[in-house]
Amino acid sequence: MRIAKHADEGSFVSSLCEGASVVMQEPTAKVSVLCDGFGSLPTGESVQRFVLENGILSVGLISHGARLASLWAPDRTGKRANLILGCETLSGYLNAHDAYLGATCGRFANRIAEASIEIDGILYPLSANENGLHTLHGGALGFDSRVWKATTLEDGVRFSLVSEDGDQGFPGTLHAEVTYRLCDGSLRIQYEYVSDRPTVANLTNHAYFNLSGEGSGTICEHTLSIAARAFLPVDESFLPTGEIAPVENTIFDFRRAVAMGERLGRNDSQLQINRGFNHTFVLATQDLPAAVLCCPLTGRKMTVLTTEPGIHLYTAGFLDGSIHGPSGRPYGKEAGLCLETQRFPDSPHQPQFPSTYLRAGEVYRSETVFEFTTFEFQDEN
Repeated sequence: MRIAKHADEGSFVSSLCEGASVVMQEPTAKVSVLCDGFGSLPTGESVQRFVLENGILSVGLISHGARLASLWAPDRTGKRANLILGCETLSGYLNAHDAYLGATCGRFANRIAEASIEIDGILYPLSANENGLHTLHGGALGFDSRVWKATTLEDGVRFSLVSEDGDQGFPGTLHAEVTYRLCDGSLRIQYEYVSDRPTVANLTNHAYFNLSGEGSGTICEHTLSIAARAFLPVDESFLPTGEIAPVENTIFDFRRAVAMGERLGRNDSQLQINRGFNHTFVLATQDLPAAVLCCPLTGRKMTVLTTEPGIHLYTAGFLDGSIHGPSGRPYGKEAGLCLETQRFPDSPHQPQFPSTYLRAGEVYRSETVFEFTTFEFQDEN
């Protein structure tokens, strides 16, 4: 269940409720944590790879970008497959930088218009890495491009990073931690960060999921539900217009499970702009999963729980086949989808959105859980 307060019809919270977390049962399966090398950057920095295994799930992590690189989970027959789009080598990830495969995005996930923010009357120019106009996922050298320090835990790995004052234009030295923990059939991601000066921050994970297995085709046969009564329309620059629009009677109504192919095939101007879905959904206050993704073919089901107020659905409309995964097959349009839990894009310019403002010394914490189960055909909803 989600126990952080989010949005109801007409009111929005400005920050995460202190101490909010996702409730999980005590684990029953022991976790092993293995580590090896994953190459070096041109700068000479070494990159590590970690594998978490508990007999149910196997999760691969990479210190470059504090990245979720693979996740093996069983289907309804018990056969495991890798459900994450990724690359076989470090050079593959470097060449596929613009796809942000499995990466931790920050210091500010998603977009900031006009590559600038104003805090306490001071204007801060930011890295304009999208068409020279806007800031995307923290700038040209965002958190996805950094090698994070890694610490192994009994059940996972904690990655930490220090983003210096002025990094990509953002004020304040930000200390960030992202912790991955394995608990039976669930992967738990915990975020924590603090700055020594007022700033803005918004972290998320950019994993692409395909519950048939990476490289197996598109996600058009998947079904998806999202517990949201509203979404954020975008303009031709993929920036939110500022409107918080109801999903009712629109193609954005995922309150009941719907087939992705049916929705992606609709003639809608918002889909045409984004080559599919690339939109933030405003999560409701009910104690419901934020999203549920199902694959009728394999019987795999992924339930997303989060303390964040929003979830961003991206259906990989801009993958063009130039990236090849571990399967050797190219990733084209709709080869996977992202369910990025976060606060809202461009919130520094949208006072009606939940605030991403971080006071000096204030610790922000959030948590997201991806839970993997299986179902029979009649049980997919």
